[in-house]
Amino acid sequence: MKTMSAKDAKNSFGLLLDQARAEPVQVEKHGRPVVVVMSVEAFEKLSSARAKGRQVSERQRPEEG
Repeated sequence: MKTMSAKDAKNSFGLLLDQARAEPVQVEKHGRPVVVVMSVEAFEKLSSARAKGRQVSERQRPEEG
């Protein structure tokens, strides 16, 4: 994963977008990671996988009552 400072992300926003389309980019402020910027496609894939994981775990729960 690439890393970029918040200052560089602000000053080179177009570059940040280009890089995030290829792979997630971690943005740091004062040397600490604060956010990850990723493409819409990567976000949708992650969201879909997470939703599928939730469905599987809900089916595995024992019945209550």
